[in-house]
Amino acid sequence: MSNDADQRPPSVDRLARSLSESGLPHPILVDIARDAIAAGDADSAIARSEQFARRLLRPVINATGVLLHTNLGRAPWATTHPASSFNVELDLETGERGSRHDHAAALIARCAGAESAIIVNNCAAAVLLVLAAHGAGREVLVSRGELVEIGGGFRVPEVMEQSGARLVEVGTTNRTRLSDYTAALDAPGADVALAMHVHQSNYRITGFTEAPSISEIASLRVPLIADIGSGLLDAACPWLKDGPPAWLRDEPAAQQTLASGAELITFSGDKLLGGPQAGIIAGAANAVAECARHPLARAMRSGDLILSSLQELALTYLRRDGAAIPFWRQATLPIGSLNRRAELLSATVSGVDVTECSSVPGGGTLPGVEIPSVGLAVRGDMRSRLRETSTPIIARVVAIDGVDHTVCDLRTVEPDDDDQLAEALAMVL
Repeated sequence: MSNDADQRPPSVDRLARSLSESGLPHPILVDIARDAIAAGDADSAIARSEQFARRLLRPVINATGVLLHTNLGRAPWATTHPASSFNVELDLETGERGSRHDHAAALIARCAGAESAIIVNNCAAAVLLVLAAHGAGREVLVSRGELVEIGGGFRVPEVMEQSGARLVEVGTTNRTRLSDYTAALDAPGADVALAMHVHQSNYRITGFTEAPSISEIASLRVPLIADIGSGLLDAACPWLKDGPPAWLRDEPAAQQTLASGAELITFSGDKLLGGPQAGIIAGAANAVAECARHPLARAMRSGDLILSSLQELALTYLRRDGAAIPFWRQATLPIGSLNRRAELLSATVSGVDVTECSSVPGGGTLPGVEIPSVGLAVRGDMRSRLRETSTPIIARVVAIDGVDHTVCDLRTVEPDDDDQLAEALAMVL
């Protein structure tokens, strides 16, 4: 018969201290120990601490073949940022207060062929700020075929409503003509501030379609705002030694959109631009300045971490060093190099086969585009086991000859991570 000491629950503090090798802070371990004891299963504390650690933000290996995976932070981009003060809003020449738009934003403007630019926290914020600064209380014309919904249920009409601008839909879902815009401008009582063009970044309308060009919409008597979304800077891709890949065909680019007459453009920092999450507003200097003066600009502005990161990215573009931008390096890897890596890895891990596959841009960019790739395939669904490795491997399941296989697409795996991938595959097999 057990005594009272055997029945007494363990000390919360003692159990928490026994978990110290997890590296988690003691207050967290106390919570974990308390929960385990309350559940009547003190022995589960170790598993609970491991589960807690897995929920924290941490590096993973993207083997999905989705280059801009929204759930994985979209574009992979690294930057150094010392623990130091920065001249975010200080003019070093005069010693007076400066502008946070004088460095990174100015370089992005240079890359985009714009007179000026400002940086906010994402593209939705950029669109909201432009509409609030230039269209609040007035009408904004948008084609019905461009009333998009992006990830998370955010919709253009709802963003516009929050800005205070009034949406005026023109044309139909599949066919919009320039005459539809002019009819709305000439309607009795019309009070149109802007025309807006929204890139259909995450879907395509094909078949019996029609839409005016950017230059045609820009010829109207109101300014044109163009949300180009994905952040391609220049259709010529001068940062790539072989020029633009074929799959970029028809993707709107910043320089060409502004040259076609758009007064302002908005785009993301973490898609085709290849950097951190951010939203960029670029275009005519007076129009950008009006956005910067709006009260919402302070609520949406970026800090020194993002600004220094985008500054380094812009300098990389201006050096025309596309190989130093992970997104472009991965997206343009030749099939031959992927095949060589795949053959080497499959030779070191028994039960792994080389397979042809297709990567996709992802991130709500270039829908329908597939980029030929090469991957490693193992029979069965191993995704959960791969996620449990020391550096989680994120893969996908594909049916090969009617049988489910876990495929690790090497296009989105950095070569420096090949050894970790091989070790993980060997472990799960």
